[in-house]
Amino acid sequence: MRSAQGHRPRDEVFIRALYETHGDVLLRFASRLLGGDTHRAEDVVQETLLRAWRHSGALDPTVETVRPWLFTVVRNLVIDGYRAREIRPAEFPVSMLLEHAVPDECERALTAQIVAEAMADLAQHHREVLVHVHYLGRSTARTAKELNIPPGTVKSRTYYAMRALRCALEARGVTA
Repeated sequence: MRSAQGHRPRDEVFIRALYETHGDVLLRFASRLLGGDTHRAEDVVQETLLRAWRHSGALDPTVETVRPWLFTVVRNLVIDGYRAREIRPAEFPVSMLLEHAVPDECERALTAQIVAEAMADLAQHHREVLVHVHYLGRSTARTAKELNIPPGTVKSRTYYAMRALRCALEARGVTA
């Protein structure tokens, strides 16, 4: 007869007796095998008890002959866990992954596309100044010479071109 939770009262008695009789010893054994990692040891003991419960018809939790079977299950679970970690890549905390993150080239390409569209909205003389000063990295004097305009005009056009570009970017949802 099953209870409302879907398990037989005998199952609960079996697990409780198994844990009371062997739980502390299994936990110490698993912890020693795992180099003192009590959290993983608790998981291993829990899995061991689950496997014992699956064989509850053949096991008696109060008899000492069940203990070697339990120790074997613990040892096999630890070995299986070790093997699984060896074949899968090492796990790193998220903070370490973020420190070594690679820039997203897709995002960079999208940003370049948005800036190019915003630049197309600018007046020709503003676009020219920005290309010379910011993209080509030219000085005010060299830009003035190349465009055949006074250096003061380069400075004022650069200022107003940046304001216009900022507005064009904001219109596209880009904020600084």
